[in-house]
Parts: sequence; structure tokens; C-alpha cells
Amino acid sequence: MIALAAAAGETTGWIIGYAITIVVVLVVVALVVPILVLAASIGKEAKMINDSLTESVHNTAALSELTKTINHAEVIVAGLNRGRTRLGG
Repeated sequence: MIALAAAAGETTGWIIGYAITIVVVLVVVALVVPILVLAASIGKEAKMINDSLTESVHNTAALSELTKTINHAEVIVAGLNRGRTRLGG
């Protein structure tokens, strides 16, 4: 009888240890899964943002030539002013 009681006492510690381990693992999983879901969502948004920025770069590439266009327009306007002055206007 004493041997059975001692054996039961030894296994009780193991059972409590396993129960605590299971609870800790479940808590960790409960905390990590939402983080992973959020990370996946952020990854999808990041791809969409990157695609939008790439499209913006493509759409605004012509603006790099704007200074050249302004310079040509100033030359044209100056020429028109010279012509108007010569014609007496």
C-alpha cells in the first residue's frame, strides 16, 4: 500500500508538469498566431503599396523633363516678345 501511495505521489508531479507545459504552449500559440496573421496582412499591404509606388514612378517619369520644357518655353516667349517689339507692339 505504501509503495502504491509513493508511486502515485511521483506521477502526480509529472502530471502537473505536463498540464502546466500544455497550458504554456497553448498560451504561446494563442499569442503567436495573431501576430503571424497580422504579419501576413502587412505583407499583402506592403506589396500593394510597392506596386502603387512603382506605378507612380512610371507615371511621373516625364516630370524630369519639365525643366527642359520650361527653358524652351522661356526661349519661345522671349522670341515672341522680341518679334512684338520689332513690329512696334
